[in-house]
Parts: sequence; structure tokens; C-alpha cells
Amino acid sequence: MSFIGNLNPVLQALIATLFTWFITLLGAALVFFFKKPNKNVLDAMLGFAAGVMIAASFWSLLSPSIDMAESLNMIPWLVAFIGFFFGGVLLFIGDKIFTVLEKKKENNSSNQKGFKRSLMLILSITLHNIPEGLAVGVAFGSAAYNLSGATLGAACLLALGIGLQNFPEGTAVSVPLRREGMSRKKAFFYGQLSGIVEPISGVIGALLVLKVRFLLPYLLAFAAGAMIYVVVQELIPESQTNKKKDLMALFTLVGFSVMMILDIALG
Repeated sequence: MSFIGNLNPVLQALIATLFTWFITLLGAALVFFFKKPNKNVLDAMLGFAAGVMIAASFWSLLSPSIDMAESLNMIPWLVAFIGFFFGGVLLFIGDKIFTVLEKKKENNSSNQKGFKRSLMLILSITLHNIPEGLAVGVAFGSAAYNLSGATLGAACLLALGIGLQNFPEGTAVSVPLRREGMSRKKAFFYGQLSGIVEPISGVIGALLVLKVRFLLPYLLAFAAGAMIYVVVQELIPESQTNKKKDLMALFTLVGFSVMMILDIALG
């Protein structure tokens, strides 16, 4: 802790968010344990991913957004609504644009639909990781400037909590991508890539701590809206194409429970 305390806050934020990205990488690496793309297993992991994303959208994004809005003397419900609604609208517009482009092609096949689902999944998790990285950067920057009683210890605990939460999120990207037919290496690459935005946004957060603090509540809620849209539009409906629909729904509950426990236990 004393070593970290002697570093520049930007370097502190970079080290902390490199840790959170590394945990995402470890979670994405679980895709290598699925040697054969068994449909039942991969559908179950798709349901699991949906549960993880639903839980993360509240405990990792919406709830912190409301708390931050209150601490910054904003109107919490208005901030949460604006961010959440427009996050979903962005994905809705992207979905419609992709559908139009899809219709212009002759091969409007299931492969194209799978690609769209993969793209939306990667985008939503990446959007979710940007404000989390910013939050870590802001925490270290706030500690350096003694803003609102922020401390280095609290910033380190925040990074640790976000990092551990990123493990199931890395899995929630890589395994569904494997289900869509990607090779294990490609699924792993895109899974860990969704977390690489955290070091970048962490450094930005530390550099622009005062300005970013007021944007964070909106960005957190925005990412939550994007995630919920993908879950409702793509992940749950696709997992329910399995003959064992009730079992797939159970895996959604398992994913939600895992993420909920991590979020609450790690604060």
C-alpha cells in the first residue's frame, strides 16, 4: 500500500485497472475448457450470461449511479432514467441499423443473426466496463486531491471489487461467442478485449477527475440500459430455443445469483 501511495494517481489508476482487465482475461479463458461446442452446455452458459448481466446492471451500474447522483446533489431518479433509457435506445438504434444492412445482403442467414448477437453482446459489456474503469480512476484521483473524504484504501478496495466481479463477465462474453461458432481463441480474444477499455478509461478518470465525476452517474445508468436491452432482445430469447427451457431459465438464476453475491459481498 505504501508503494502504491507513493505513485502518481494516474499510474495508480493504470495499475489498478490493469488488474481488473486481467481478471476479465481469466474469466474469458474459461472458454478453453469447452472442447466441444455442446448445444445444451453453451445454451446454459448463454442463460448464465443473461443472469450475470441483469445483476450487474443493477448492483454494478444503476445502484452506484443513484448513490453518486445523490452525493453530487443531482436528482437521482432523473439521472438514472436518462442514462438507462438512452442506453437502451442506443442499442435499439444499432439493432435497427444492423437489420437494414442485413436485408441488403442476399445471405440473411442464421450466421448473420449470430454475428449481430455477438456484436451486441461485446458492445454492451464494453460499454459497461468504460464507466467502471472511469470510477476506479476517479477514486484514485479523488484520493490524491482529498475530495469528499476519499482514501487510497477505499480506491484499492473498489478496484479489487470490480476486478473480481469481472471474472464472470469475461466468461459471459467468451462462452456465448463460442456458442455462435467462433473458435476458442477468437472467443477468448474478444472476451478479454471487452475489458481492455478499463485501463484506458481508468487513466482518463484519474486525469479528469473533477469533470468526469459529474458524468459518471449518467454513464453508469447508460451502460445498464444497454445491457438490459441485449439481455431481453437477444440472450434470453436465444437461450430459450433449447428444448430444456426450464433448465436454461435456472441457469439464468444461477448467473444472477453469482453476480449478486459478488457485488454485495465486495461492496
